[in-house]
Amino acid sequence: MITELCILFFLVALLYSAAGFGGGSSYLALLALWSVDFQLMKSTALLCNVAVVAGGVYHFYKNGHLPLKKAWQLSLVSVPMAFIGSYIPLKQETFFLLLGIALTLAAVFMCYRMFFEKEGDPVQLQEGSGTVYGVIGGAIGLLSGMTGIGGGIYLAPVLRLGKYDTAKNIAGLSSFFILVNSIAGLLGQAAKHAIVFDAAFAGPLLIAVIAGGQIGARLSARVLKPRWVAGATAILILYAGVRMIMK
Repeated sequence: MITELCILFFLVALLYSAAGFGGGSSYLALLALWSVDFQLMKSTALLCNVAVVAGGVYHFYKNGHLPLKKAWQLSLVSVPMAFIGSYIPLKQETFFLLLGIALTLAAVFMCYRMFFEKEGDPVQLQEGSGTVYGVIGGAIGLLSGMTGIGGGIYLAPVLRLGKYDTAKNIAGLSSFFILVNSIAGLLGQAAKHAIVFDAAFAGPLLIAVIAGGQIGARLSARVLKPRWVAGATAILILYAGVRMIMK
């Protein structure tokens, strides 16, 4: 089991990191399909998110694609909300129902990126309300903490629709958002003594995503299009999400 998961986690990390994401939704979908304990699922997915996007944040910042003022604007409310969401006690049935809904929505957002976003078009940026985006970030942060999804898969389409910044800067902002919310989610789990870590299980997966993330973060958008990421993972996530809801 662990060998197959390592290969799949490596590929997910490689694809997602090139677009500024951590891959939490796909990690959770894979772990759910392999019937992993739900507490171990959340901790492992969040740790893998941190491992992938930490290098991505550095990469985007180094290349001038991480506007820090906007990054903190989006994260100021989301970080405490992610902590609260992770701290909220959830029964296993409630967690899987919520996760199933979250994964299904993530698949819908991926399909939007695949079929409706146009690549390469010039973006006419619009001035948006920092308060509005802060509230949106807070809502996504709460969902992030409750499910173990970093939240970038929801944030990026909202920023694109609002013409919040350029495509590369949005990728950088998404990486930063996932990083701080995943850390907050882990702290919330630790605060209620619910964090579960199995070194023999999570260790190889972390090595796999670090390797995939480092490669993906260095690949040009011309090599791995965000649309490819959506097409490669939307079906898997949709299947896992619908399966959890039906059960």
